Amino acid sequence: MTRFELKYGCNPNQKPAELFIEGDRPLPLEILNGRPGYINFLDALNSWQLVKELKDALGLPAATSFKHVSPTSAAIGLPMGEVLQKACFVDDIEGLNESPLACAYARARGTDRMCSFGDWIALSDVCDATTARVIQREVSDGVIAPGYEPEALEILKTKRNGSYSIVRIDPTYVPESLEHKEVFGVTFQQGRNNAIIDESLLEQVVTDNKMIPVSAKRDMIVALITLKYTQSNSVCYAIDGQAIGVGAGQQSRIHCTRLAGQKADLWQLRQHPKVLDLPFLDNIRRPDRDNAIDLYLSEDDSGDVLAEGNWQKYFKVSPAPFTREEKRSYLAGINGVSLGSDAFFPFGDNIERAHRSGVTYVAQPGGSVRDDNVIETCNKYNMVMAFTGLRLFHH
Repeated sequence: MTRFELKYGCNPNQKPAELFIEGDRPLPLEILNGRPGYINFLDALNSWQLVKELKDALGLPAATSFKHVSPTSAAIGLPMGEVLQKACFVDDIEGLNESPLACAYARARGTDRMCSFGDWIALSDVCDATTARVIQREVSDGVIAPGYEPEALEILKTKRNGSYSIVRIDPTYVPESLEHKEVFGVTFQQGRNNAIIDESLLEQVVTDNKMIPVSAKRDMIVALITLKYTQSNSVCYAIDGQAIGVGAGQQSRIHCTRLAGQKADLWQLRQHPKVLDLPFLDNIRRPDRDNAIDLYLSEDDSGDVLAEGNWQKYFKVSPAPFTREEKRSYLAGINGVSLGSDAFFPFGDNIERAHRSGVTYVAQPGGSVRDDNVIETCNKYNMVMAFTGLRLFHH
């Protein structure tokens, strides 16, 4: 039996800690650099499943950015326009659009940069040099992929003074059909969630509007697969092949919808010209810049929030205020966003909140006693909703 001895478990006091498979099966992992920890491996194994399923479902390279066993975002490798590259801070990466994998990670990392700070990365394909250069300058704990080009591996080994965690996984590995989990000395057993997420789940359209374009079906699949590996309760907003708002681990469905909607709104606002043209100092660190943007978008019309953090010190000149009315006006023009939910919506208030973030297409299991109210709310806004019949809880 192959065992990896870990420094400790979830916390430093939790020792000993190991990683292994019961029986004679070898681990499908190889540590190429660094010393991943317990939580790193939880992120690695969950994130790898997510990107593998995205690649299988949509036929494009996929990437995700994980923190504390949930994705901050996930994306497929669609080309990136100038505005998107600038919003993700990768407009200086030469040949970016020549690497779909690099585009996938640039999208995933660029969506929620605050939550992605210190992330674990999963890549569906062999890591190339362009992808490695995108990863190189971000604060990150480690990466898992089916392989690494020699140049990419050398680039990644320079991170964290040579201690960056790099894991290779056998892409042919298939786990046993039964999985086990121990809590408080009690062992749970269940069948693995092998449900296939594809367009067949979107056939039961229950709203008056039944037109779902190909791009929206793609985005709904991105949202649903992302939810499959997000701690529940959760909802996910997606557009243009990437998850733009994930509301993980909330006890109330409406709080999931609000949290993910706020993140989706911030992502949209970050592409506003006022944000793209913020006059940052030339030598500002990337995390400081990200924090300043978050505060700039959170400030009220008086500038109080920005002033409290003294974030003006990161600008060449004080930025022009971004008023509440300007933000609302900009967000009001957003539409075509897809929304997935890992369980049914119990009330129409979730749809009301989703509409405010430009949601047009909804995928959820259905089955609430108030389905009629949820459908009626969708019809009020000419939204399209499909009942998937598939719950996607993940714990």
